[in-house]
Amino acid sequence: MKLHYHPLSGHSHRARLFLSLLGIDHELVEVDLTKGMHKSPEFLKLNAFGQVPVLVDGDTVVADSNAILIYLAGRFGKTDWLPVEPQQAAAVQRWLSVAAGELAYGPAAARLITLFGAKLHADEVIARAHSVLSRIETQLTGREWIALAHPSIADVALYSYVARAPEGNVDLSAYPNVAAWLARVEALPGFVPFVQSPVGLAAKAA
Repeated sequence: MKLHYHPLSGHSHRARLFLSLLGIDHELVEVDLTKGMHKSPEFLKLNAFGQVPVLVDGDTVVADSNAILIYLAGRFGKTDWLPVEPQQAAAVQRWLSVAAGELAYGPAAARLITLFGAKLHADEVIARAHSVLSRIETQLTGREWIALAHPSIADVALYSYVARAPEGNVDLSAYPNVAAWLARVEALPGFVPFVQSPVGLAAKAA
């Protein structure tokens, strides 16, 4: 099993983290985004959208980080991480949608500005980041995990960009529930950290 990824991509870390939490042997294949490898004809055969990550499992190719989480949970029968019971499955899916939507256009986008020089309006994306973080903070009131009574792929999907939100000048100090949840994810057996970059608030703290 191979994971085509980039170390600074939160989407890539999402997939790598779940592979590690499940203890699945895999090979990491780095895609150098700075050299445009994600737009090469070879890579576009794996993912026509030219994005990382991409998982290759024998003859099966799975693009999109959330799709990879779903595939791995199903492939290895991990119904604790992705339940088949409709209500629980819906609870997990609801937060996968947040990861693909509000999280991507908030904390992830803010980090794109400081790390990659993306031409976005910092005030707007930081405001969106705090909006979704406030909702996550509220969701975690009186509970340990985001969707279920135990860890699920919803927690995996949210972790990377929330953990590195300060790199995009998004201050996490007002979110104690979020901080405690991040620590719980990091304490899971098999956890693999997301590389830290000295940008944004992370640069000031260094």
